[in-house]
Amino acid sequence: MVLLSLVASHHDLDLAVLERLQSDVQAVGREVVAATPAVTGAVVLATCNRFELYLDVDDTAHTPRARRAVAKAVAARSGYAPDAVVEHLRPLVGGDASEHLFAVASGLESMVVGEREIAGQVRRALTTARRDGTTTSTLEALFQAASRASRAVEAATGLGSTGRSVVGVALDLAARTLPRGGATGAAVPAVDGSGAPETAAEAPDGADWQAVRCVLIGTGSYAGASLAALKARGVRDVRVFSPSGRAGQFAAQRGVTALPAGADLLAEVAQADLVVACSGAAGAVLGVEALAAARRTAQRPLTVVDLALRHDVDPDVRTLPGVALVSLQSVAEHAPAEHAALQHARDVVERAADDFEADRRVREWDPAVVAERTRVLGGLEAALDALPDASPDDAHARSLRRRARAQLHGPTVAARAAARAGDAAGYARALAELAAIEVPAVVPTRG
Repeated sequence: MVLLSLVASHHDLDLAVLERLQSDVQAVGREVVAATPAVTGAVVLATCNRFELYLDVDDTAHTPRARRAVAKAVAARSGYAPDAVVEHLRPLVGGDASEHLFAVASGLESMVVGEREIAGQVRRALTTARRDGTTTSTLEALFQAASRASRAVEAATGLGSTGRSVVGVALDLAARTLPRGGATGAAVPAVDGSGAPETAAEAPDGADWQAVRCVLIGTGSYAGASLAALKARGVRDVRVFSPSGRAGQFAAQRGVTALPAGADLLAEVAQADLVVACSGAAGAVLGVEALAAARRTAQRPLTVVDLALRHDVDPDVRTLPGVALVSLQSVAEHAPAEHAALQHARDVVERAADDFEADRRVREWDPAVVAERTRVLGGLEAALDALPDASPDDAHARSLRRRARAQLHGPTVAARAAARAGDAAGYARALAELAAIEVPAVVPTRG
């Protein structure tokens, strides 16, 4: 068996490309497992800035077949040609794949280093694969180890302990263009193409979050994280809109106001200071022309935070007077890495990945060791059982068992240590030593 990961992220690709690759993403894992016996399991990790597949492949020689199956499934949904999909998905095999996932789960590969949301997304990816019946023991162990690595990084380095996240950085940027003191009609600072102020000096000192009127679009995991972050900053007036009609339950559980199905979203937005959009709906929920019409007589500036990969908000709204836009691209450009703890965190991840690979080799190589031990000890028990007058609990039988286990102990320990170290030659020598141990001769004892 071999672990294969196919990775596309904001490091390598434009977010628009990632959006296309993720079309109907959850069906890909099921389809790939069904398409070829070479792939025994699959877990799909899809977030606002990455699309990754983790595959359990039955043999290293079959990894090209697995990649073709993935390319075909993704191409059918994204509109890209299979060859283009292959180019977009960077392959990682074995230890490289596990180390990458551990780094991802720890927030080291995120737009915001140490972000918190990704650890939960990694756990949910495994839960979804379990529901779809596409996990294997190897993938279960991999994703559980990734969660442990994430906790180890947090404990050892404190990365993320300050609450930094994609949502947090986006709201930091939004604060620069929100009116101070809850004032209305304040001018929006000049913004660059990403919707953030040109320099920190041009931005207001900070927003009076308690006076902010916010419309939250979406009810998924990012909406929950966004609402928690808004409340932590003191926002009291949050109105939830759901394109799918789930606002009522979401809002009731969190003590905020739900906009009823069929509500005039544009009318609400026209009265808002801040819109946080993270529904991931197909197509823009807020279009530039509709928003321009709704704001024709607006006196208050509007800051829009769009955290949806598929753009809940038409990016051209940044061209409207009095409107500032913070997007995922804004976050990518303005989020600083926490350099002081970064190298320590990567060391923790590397050690965790080494331990996982060592444990995996032991599990993979151990059946041959177990078979030799079973041959000797099982053969001894069979010989003892065949004696007509000997009891398996008598002193002679116990002595034979002790001697057999003593003979097996040394080469067993050596074989497993070699497996942990990846020492194939040392493992082969220890296994040969085990194979040379004969089943003890059983001599009947006189009663």
